[in-house]
Amino acid sequence: MDEASHYVSNVELDRMEMGEEILPSTDCVSSSFVESAGAGSSDSCPPGTSRRGCRAGSKKKTIKKNSSLKIDKKHKRKTFNRTPSLGYTIQQGEDMLLIISNDPKRRVWKRKKTKVGRAKLSTSRVKSKISKVGIKGKAITQNVKVEAAGLHSHEQEAYDRWGQNMPLEVLVTIFQLVVKKEGPIPFLCRVARVCHLWSGAAAHPILWCSVAIGYCWTQPGKTQSPKMQLKVQDTISWLAQNRFSQLREFHLSHWRKHVDYVVQVVSQHCQQLSALKLSHCSGLTEKAFQFLGKNCPSLESIDIQYSEIQIEGLVSFLEMYGSRIRKFLFSYGTKSERLLTVLAGGCCPELKQLEINTKLDSGYCQLPICIQALQSGCPKLQVFRMLNVTAMPKTARRGPCSASGFPHLEELCIASSSVSFIMDHDLITLLHGSPRLRVLDLRGCTRITATALSTLPCHELECLYWGLYSSSNSIMSSKKGIHLLTEKWSHTLQELDLSSQPFSEQDLEVAMGDLVHSSGADRLRSLNLSGTKVTSNALRSVISHCTELNYLNLSSCRYLPRGLKRIYRSQEDIQQLLDNLPLT
Repeated sequence: MDEASHYVSNVELDRMEMGEEILPSTDCVSSSFVESAGAGSSDSCPPGTSRRGCRAGSKKKTIKKNSSLKIDKKHKRKTFNRTPSLGYTIQQGEDMLLIISNDPKRRVWKRKKTKVGRAKLSTSRVKSKISKVGIKGKAITQNVKVEAAGLHSHEQEAYDRWGQNMPLEVLVTIFQLVVKKEGPIPFLCRVARVCHLWSGAAAHPILWCSVAIGYCWTQPGKTQSPKMQLKVQDTISWLAQNRFSQLREFHLSHWRKHVDYVVQVVSQHCQQLSALKLSHCSGLTEKAFQFLGKNCPSLESIDIQYSEIQIEGLVSFLEMYGSRIRKFLFSYGTKSERLLTVLAGGCCPELKQLEINTKLDSGYCQLPICIQALQSGCPKLQVFRMLNVTAMPKTARRGPCSASGFPHLEELCIASSSVSFIMDHDLITLLHGSPRLRVLDLRGCTRITATALSTLPCHELECLYWGLYSSSNSIMSSKKGIHLLTEKWSHTLQELDLSSQPFSEQDLEVAMGDLVHSSGADRLRSLNLSGTKVTSNALRSVISHCTELNYLNLSSCRYLPRGLKRIYRSQEDIQQLLDNLPLT
């Protein structure tokens, strides 16, 4: 017992020298309890006291006894007797001691539930914990911060070295792949903020040859403030001065304001501009067209489809600078006939592509056109398209007329989803001098016959679209002679569309036989026979010999069994159809 008491008293004595409060020790409690039990006398505890009080009294005597033996007189300090204020209760369990707090106001910290990992302490709680740590804890915290800062600076230096050592040409090549797929805006504007190397690569002029800018300055349904309008103009001006030095193709879409300003600024700083496209824009005036004519001598393509512009300004531009234009696309409007009159007058003799279209829901769009005058004014035309526009052929009363037609024409599209007034003699007038024709789109043209098509001078037609997509159109269409077309172009046809044509099953079987037994059976890639009277025997021969066929439309074919009337979009799918066709 003396050794145990001596050990306990030395520990507590040291704590007294440090000025700490002495609290009951479990070792002291156990030693006094053993001593009283070993004596076997009930006088070890005073009457009227508990065992806890007895143990506390023995502890005080032991401290006083050993303090006189261990403390040097020279280093003796003045001690203060403090009354211990126990804020807890000790209870003995089966194999442990339980310490229970007596403070009812004590706040119990609860761990926050998180989805993954441990709960994180708040910033204030972390600071309070760090402040409670002593000088040693502060030093450790500072060392950790220094090490973390050193590690971060080391990583940053490694990253900077990688960025500085990477060749600029390699980075520009990588950016070119992204720009080709997504365009330069906003990709190049974002990567320019990464570092100096990326900023220099993003400013390379080769990446800014073709630019498309959509309208994304304000939220839908909100108007621009004057400050925002000034910001838009400054941004366009900065791009034109610092990025568009080699700009060749410029596309502006869904702009309702600043269109005139943008075109003027771009034309002033982009003298190599060759193509301008305005889609769903409005507000382009004659002044912008004059800027284009004076500052952009290489401009040869103008696309203003679905845009609202000043027609007078465009007409004056074509009359002055139309000799440069090679490609012209516009949408149907109230003054479209005036544009055709200007083109027929010869203001664009080098024009190679002319396209006139309109929206599908715009209703009946009737456009008078003089074919002979247009052939005289645009003799080098290669592509002529009129989509969903009802062409009304008219005869020229005065003016020059061309007898050679369109000698360079390779594609003609006069497709209509409503009514077509093009007849056999109109088609022959259009194509009588076009031996190079490769693509012929006559969808919706119900007044054209197979006999007239077979007399055309083109002998190497590759794509023929002659489908009917309206129930009323099939009533007036031709009902025989399809074999005349397949016999003439079977060696060159790659795509054939006969949707809803009312040819008999015998004519279709003969036509399919011409495609199969020709030298160009391997060239056929697409065949649309939806709504026709094609039979299983004709299909079997086509699928067996046309090995490159990867699109076959058999929807609504009345002579085929159920389950086979659908669209087949791959060669494997078409080969499975061959196995499912019934034998007759």
